[in-house]
Order: sequence, then structure tokens, then C-alpha cells
Amino acid sequence: MQESELNYFKEILESRKEQIDKNISGVNAELEQLGSLELNDEGDHASVNNNSMVEGAIIEQQKQELREIDVALGKIANGEYGVCEMCEDEIGFQRLKVKPHAIYCIDCREIVEKSK
Repeated sequence: MQESELNYFKEILESRKEQIDKNISGVNAELEQLGSLELNDEGDHASVNNNSMVEGAIIEQQKQELREIDVALGKIANGEYGVCEMCEDEIGFQRLKVKPHAIYCIDCREIVEKSK
């Protein structure tokens, strides 16, 4: 992969990482506000608990994406970025444009998904 392509993906990954950090901070602040509310009835409690569960699931999903982004940024630093972890072929540019933290090429991703 060319240096300009690596820089392109590095910028995308760093931008997404920054966006996720902001999202997580915002959700955590929102959860703190929900926790400090005076709740008067069971409906209020149920609503707050439901919102907390949804927000918690979103945070976990985004934390997982952050871990994947950190791995991808490490691979850029090591010169291993864009190589499939299964077959060791290059991951296609178009696939990386869609999911810059991808660890598998399209063929291997399908194999992994089918084996789950």
C-alpha cells in the first residue's frame, strides 16, 4: 500500500476514534443525568432503566470499535495495515474505504461469519 493511501486511512481512523470518544463521553454524561433524576413512579423507573440499557449497549459497541481502530492504527505504524489476518492477502481498497479497521478480506470475512 502506498504512503498516501496509508495516510488517508490513518486520518479516517483517527477521526472516527475522536468521534467515538465524544459519543462515549456524551452518553456517560447523559447516564449520569438520568441517575440524578427524581423518579416518582414505576413508569419513570422503567423508562430510565430502558434508556440506560440501550445507552450501555451502544457504549459497548463503540468501545469494541475503538479497540479495532487502535489495532488498525498499530498496524499502520508497523507496516502491516491492509493485510488479511486469515489468508495474508491484501484487503481491497474499497473494503477498507467501507470499514477501515477491517482485519479480513471479503472472502475470509464470509468464512468467519459462516463459521459463527
